[in-house]
Amino acid sequence: MIDRRYLLTTAASLAALLSFSWLRGTSATAAEEKFEVEKTDAEWKKQLTPAQYDILRKEGTERPYSSPLNKEHRKGTFACAGCDNALFASETKFESGTGWPSFYQPLPGGVGERKDSTFGMVRTEIHCRRCGGHLGHVFDDGPKPTGLRYCMDGFGMVFKPAVPTAS
Repeated sequence: MIDRRYLLTTAASLAALLSFSWLRGTSATAAEEKFEVEKTDAEWKKQLTPAQYDILRKEGTERPYSSPLNKEHRKGTFACAGCDNALFASETKFESGTGWPSFYQPLPGGVGERKDSTFGMVRTEIHCRRCGGHLGHVFDDGPKPTGLRYCMDGFGMVFKPAVPTAS
């Protein structure tokens, strides 16, 4: 004979497990793809700061408004903190009010995309085309001319100011 308390506890545990699986969803990861720059986990940990490692290699997300790149308005290029690949030109950066650096268009050859169905929603994840480092997501609520908002984790990037030209 099955005890009612045991049955309810088992059912609740199973429901929680299934809910977590549904929330976590599925996402192809950089580990499943091949990239120009490939390193061992130990090499990435040695090269990157803990915040960079969490974002680029573990698909983490920084707290909103925590990246110094939010306030970066000089002319230049935003590059991958993992492999130095040029990702976005400063001219495409805009203030989205979301708390993360936002751009309306990547540089040619800068980023790659993959489907991300984690947390019960389908999104397009953006990663560095060269090393596969996770950068953020793209949404269709950005400004003209593309209508896109590349919502990027600032700690996954570095800023390279433009070199002034001599007159």
